[in-house]
Amino acid sequence: MLLYLIIVLVLVATAQGYDGSTHSTHHWIGLGVYAIFSLGLGIADWRASQREGGAVPGTEWLAWTATLLNAGVALFLIVEHILLGAVETEETATAVSRLPAFLLLLQTGLSMRVWHTAAFSGLVSLAWGGTILLAYLAPESALLGPHVTLEEEVPGLLTFLAASLVVIDGVRRLQMAVTTALRMEQERTSLARFVPRRVAGELAQRGVVGAVQSRHACLFGLDLRGFSAFSRDQAQEEVVRALLDVRALTHVAVSEHGGIVDKYVGDGILAQFIVGRPEAQAEAVMACARIIVARLAVLNAERHREDRPQLRITMALHAGEVLVGVFDDGHRAEFTVLGPAMNRLARIEARAKAADLTLSASDEVIRLLGPPTRASLRLSGMPPSECRDTRDMRLFAVDWTDGTAAAEHPVASVA
Repeated sequence: MLLYLIIVLVLVATAQGYDGSTHSTHHWIGLGVYAIFSLGLGIADWRASQREGGAVPGTEWLAWTATLLNAGVALFLIVEHILLGAVETEETATAVSRLPAFLLLLQTGLSMRVWHTAAFSGLVSLAWGGTILLAYLAPESALLGPHVTLEEEVPGLLTFLAASLVVIDGVRRLQMAVTTALRMEQERTSLARFVPRRVAGELAQRGVVGAVQSRHACLFGLDLRGFSAFSRDQAQEEVVRALLDVRALTHVAVSEHGGIVDKYVGDGILAQFIVGRPEAQAEAVMACARIIVARLAVLNAERHREDRPQLRITMALHAGEVLVGVFDDGHRAEFTVLGPAMNRLARIEARAKAADLTLSASDEVIRLLGPPTRASLRLSGMPPSECRDTRDMRLFAVDWTDGTAAAEHPVASVA
């Protein structure tokens, strides 16, 4: 409404800039019509917004009417100036007659409607250009008013056309950017129900929620060793506390390293690292495993002081292509990963648990690690397996050279 007020003030200034009563009357008529229609459109838009509770999906006709009204007043001022000219104001009258066209072009562009901006530009340009063409083709008709020349009007029209193209392109780009931002925010909000908000932002940027996608992931599995016997020998409260302690410890470590806890299955925990390059995923999952071992040692020290049983875990790491996204069957939505790599992770974890290892990893993970990280590891090759899912894989028992997670049952070192 402020911009509309400015346009009305420009009309007033233009009316005062002419000295003939005929000119002044035309301007006052244009001012009155524009002010009345603008007020009517504003009231109609306000009533529609009140009726719809703030959302106005059925008021597109109001926007088109406003666009046509803006185009009408802009071309009225330009064409009238060309035909009637100026007596004493000359350059001032010329500038003031064109100013509303440029201001209303920007106002229409700010409405974020590409077609409305193009329609406004097209109507004004056609009327402006048509008047210039008539004056050029019929010089004897004296269509040009005093102090109006084609040498001035043609550059003015070309300037308006250039400004129109810039505004239309800017509106199109801005509209695309806003649409993308809104889609990303919607997807990030949707993903935030399933994954940490920091991770949700990058996943939404990559369009993960829109459709299930195939992408690389480093997978993490954790189990409590000897849990069946533990649950038989300990009170129910002790079993629940042990589970919750390990879950909380793991969840914090995984989240800190940019991973996602997929699900809890009994005493097991599944997580995935799907953000970033494969090399970054491998570094994150290995660092996560190390911090879990260190924090479990602290937890066990506290449990020892409380005369509670010690907790022992087995972790397995694997990497590969998976299907990732929100799987929604209409009854329950779940963000998870699927694929052969997940099946292999389960087999690796079972083998590591049978060998009583703290950490095992596939060669797919080890090869992704940078030289500094590999140098900090002590890798021991695990015997070949007859299992169809893992018999063609190289598996390693993993320890750290500083003794962070010494394996309880070391196996033969890799040659």
